Order: sequence, then C-alpha cells, then structure tokens
Amino acid sequence: MTEKKIVAFSRVKALASGLRAKGKRVVFTNGCFDILHAGHVKYLEKAKSLGDILMLGLNSDCSVKKIKGPSRPIVSQKDRAIVIASLGFIDYVIIFGDVTPLRLIKAIKPHVLVKGADWKVGKIVGADFVKSYGGRVVAIPLVKGRSTTGLIRGIQKRF
Repeated sequence: MTEKKIVAFSRVKALASGLRAKGKRVVFTNGCFDILHAGHVKYLEKAKSLGDILMLGLNSDCSVKKIKGPSRPIVSQKDRAIVIASLGFIDYVIIFGDVTPLRLIKAIKPHVLVKGADWKVGKIVGADFVKSYGGRVVAIPLVKGRSTTGLIRGIQKRF
C-alpha cells in the first residue's frame, strides 16, 4: 500500500483534478525530508489537519544536492519516498527534480499550500499562484531544536 501512494509527476495533475472534483480539500507541502524526525512528523500532522488530502512534493536526490550541497541527501529519494508514504496522514508523495516545487504546485492547484514558519508567506514558492485562485497559504511553526542539519551536526560532533 505504501508504494501506491508514490505518484509519478506525469499523473499528478489528473489525480489532483479528480480529487478536487470529488469535493476533497487538497493540501500541498514539499521538502527534502532527508532524515525523518519528530519535527517533520508534527509539521506533517498539522499540514494534514488543514484539509482532506495531503500531497507531499519530495525533492529528488539531484535537487537536494543543489539545495543542501554535495554531501546530501543522506537517504536516497526512493527510500525517503517510502518512509514518508508510510505515514498514515500522507496521502500521496510526488518526487520532483526541480529546485523549487512551482511546476508541481501549478499541476496540483492545491486549496492550501503549507511550508514551515521559517519561510515568510511572501517568500513561499507558489504562494502568489495559490492566492490567485483563492487558495490559502499557511506557515506552520517548526518544532524548536529539531532539524535534519542539526541531527547531522550532532552526529559529526560525536565522531
């Protein structure tokens, strides 16, 4: 069942359109989710609470390297997708190769676009597009002291 939640980019526009036609409130978020931790889980639970369907755009290995540097990701995109899809409150995972999720957001046309509060709403990629058709943009507070970069730095200090 988990792997059925992982959807090809080419299928996502029709899938999202069908969900909206059924009256489902679609929420979209995205990120690298390199090493899943409690901060991610709390963030994603909150995102799901904003609608009926939570679609998650997962940065491909190539795009993570461009964003985070050559030593990332730690976990491959296939494994990250399986782990994220295994969470009960995640409905769909879409791996995307662009540095930003704008093409994916335009294909999905979510009712709600969600990012962490470390992003100002005006700086969230796709915010203007989502607002243009009456959608909502929400910045969810992060769990203090929980980040993948922090975890990696902590492990590095131990060795």
